[in-house]
Amino acid sequence: MPACRLWWFFALLPLLAAEPPKGAQRLVDIATRAATNTPAAPPPADAPIRIQFGPWHGWPRAVTLSNGVAEVVIVPEVGRVMQFRLRDEPGVFWDDPALYGKSPDPASAEWLNFGGDKTWPAPQADWPKVTPRAWPPPVAFDALPVEASVFRDGVLLRSPVDPHYGLRTERLVRLDRTNAVMTIVTTYVKEQGPPSRVGVWIITQLHDPEAVFIPLPRPSINPAGYVKQSEVLPPDLKVEDGLISLRRHPTTGTKIGTDAETMLWVGKRHVLRIDSPRLPGLEYPDENSSAEVYTNGDPKTYVELETLGPLATLNVGDRLSQTNTYTLLPRTQPTPRAEARAVLGR
Repeated sequence: MPACRLWWFFALLPLLAAEPPKGAQRLVDIATRAATNTPAAPPPADAPIRIQFGPWHGWPRAVTLSNGVAEVVIVPEVGRVMQFRLRDEPGVFWDDPALYGKSPDPASAEWLNFGGDKTWPAPQADWPKVTPRAWPPPVAFDALPVEASVFRDGVLLRSPVDPHYGLRTERLVRLDRTNAVMTIVTTYVKEQGPPSRVGVWIITQLHDPEAVFIPLPRPSINPAGYVKQSEVLPPDLKVEDGLISLRRHPTTGTKIGTDAETMLWVGKRHVLRIDSPRLPGLEYPDENSSAEVYTNGDPKTYVELETLGPLATLNVGDRLSQTNTYTLLPRTQPTPRAEARAVLGR
């Protein structure tokens, strides 16, 4: 190991041995984990999460969490969780190779779409009311590096304070010790300025799937099962037997919203389930949507599985959190619908 890497490793040893500070510990709200089929024997129950540091796709400093079954890759320079994958398998998160190693630019009028998993304030319709622009997203949420604090079994990412919203974000990323289950607790902290009415919005970009499925609540608040959020709807959009199913449109961006709290991405070899609890009786953004699916047209062949928390008015000192649980599985069924029914129990 080169001397410079040795110096960095030993400088981080105190952080690896430490537990999260009290403030970080209070953020933890791990959702009930779904049972998983793992492709390899898990490490002993008392084995710690392995945390490694080094370059990744041109970025000099990435943090990788691994448990012998799955890996999570975080790039603080771009403020994103960039990959989630089973051991020795390709990842399911989409990224753009043309942007490997590049830094975000808060002054750019063009959105640098790095990919991965990130958070923006909802609703998007309020951005031009709060910031000088409707697009790209607010700078501290999308276009500035974040500070990473490393603990025994996870990483806490803290953004700068957004100059317009007066908010900073905290994202506590943890990997289960034995299963391919990642939990991210995203918290907005109001640091300065007038009150902000926001909801926590999580955007996960994934490779082009064979299909996306959403199990509907029984009953759903939407008569059709979904809310149309784009002029064109996804191809093969169906609502049957309590399941929404859809595919990516090859040429046009499409989007729907739902009142669900679970979404399922089904690829050729892997399945990713995302769970994010919906709280009853509260107002949600985007016509009361707690889960949304966006599909992007060619040439960037990705979909977004998006979760939203309830709207709240934050004054200085207030905090608002939302928990996402990501369960990654190998495919076991011959068709996407059969896979969805097996994983979702429907």
